[in-house]
Amino acid sequence: MQHLIPIASGKGGVGKTLLAANLGIALAQQGKTVVLVDLDLGGSNLHTLLGIRNSHPGIGHFIYKQAETLEELLVETPQQRLFLIPGDGLFCGTANLPFHRKQAILKQLPEIPADFIILDLGSGTTYNTLDLFLTSSAGLLVTSPDTTAILNAYSFLKSAMFRLLQRSFPAKSAERHLVLDFLQQKMEGSSLHIQELVTRIRGIHPESGDRARDALGQFRPRVVMNMGRTAQDIGLGGRLRKVVQDNLKSGIEFIACLPQDELASRSPLERSPTLLRYPECPYSRSIAHCAHRIIQEPAPPPAPLFEDDQDLQELAQRFESLL
Repeated sequence: MQHLIPIASGKGGVGKTLLAANLGIALAQQGKTVVLVDLDLGGSNLHTLLGIRNSHPGIGHFIYKQAETLEELLVETPQQRLFLIPGDGLFCGTANLPFHRKQAILKQLPEIPADFIILDLGSGTTYNTLDLFLTSSAGLLVTSPDTTAILNAYSFLKSAMFRLLQRSFPAKSAERHLVLDFLQQKMEGSSLHIQELVTRIRGIHPESGDRARDALGQFRPRVVMNMGRTAQDIGLGGRLRKVVQDNLKSGIEFIACLPQDELASRSPLERSPTLLRYPECPYSRSIAHCAHRIIQEPAPPPAPLFEDDQDLQELAQRFESLL
C-alpha cells in the first residue's frame, strides 16, 4: 500500500527540505521503496541536499507538457531504493501552477510505484501548497522552537483546515460562501472556533454539517519540532497544541524532535545527505527513529485532545539522551 507524506512548513528556514531528504533515505534504508518529489515550486533545491546535479528533467517538464507522466521523471539517488523527481526552479512561472496541471499532478501521484511518496512542498499557505498538503490526512508540518515559527505553524494548520472545508463543497454553494465569510473573522481571543462553523453549516443542511465534521475528523497532521537546542525547547510545542485546541478544537501529534546539529547544517555546502555522511550524529539518529515510527504507524488515528503533554515529555527525554 502506498503512503503519501507531504511535508510543509508555515515559514522558510525551519529545515523542511533537509528533513524530506534524510527521511527518504531513512525509509529506504529500512527496506522501503521511496520517491521524493520536489514540489517546492519556484524554489526547488532538494537535489542539492541529495548530492545530485540539476541536469535532469523535472516537475516543470510535466507542468509544461514536455513529459507525459511523473514516473518518467524518476532519477536514481546515491541511496538504493530511493528515487527523486526533481524540481524545476529554472522554468519561469513554475510557481504559478495552473489549476489543470495541479489536478494532473494530484491524479498521477498515487500511480507512482513506491511504498512512500514524500512531497517536499514550499513554505507558507498558498492554495497550491495547501492542496498538495491535503493529498494526505497525515502530512508532516515542520516548525522550530521560535515564536515566529510556532505562530506560522498554527497559521498553516488553520489555513489547511479552512481549505479542507472549502473544498468539501461546490464552488458557488451556500456552504462554501459560509466558510469564506467565517475565515475573515478573527477567532483568536474571541469565543469563535471552528466547530461553530460546523454548527452553522449544519444549519444550512444536516448532511453538509456531517460532511464538514467528518472532513475535520479525518485531518490528522503530525508535527516535527526541528532545531531543538535543549529539552526545554520542546515545551514550546505545548503552546502550539494549546492554541490549536482552543481555536481549532483539534489535537496534534508531535512525532519527532530533531536537534540543532552542526553536521546537519553542512549538508547544503557539502552537497551530501547528512544521514549518509554522518550516520551516527544526533540528527541522523533522530531521523532514523522518526522513519521507524512512520513505518510502524503510517496512518495514525485522529490525534486526541491531550489533557497533558505526555508525548512531548517522552520526546524531551529521548532528545536529552541524544545530546
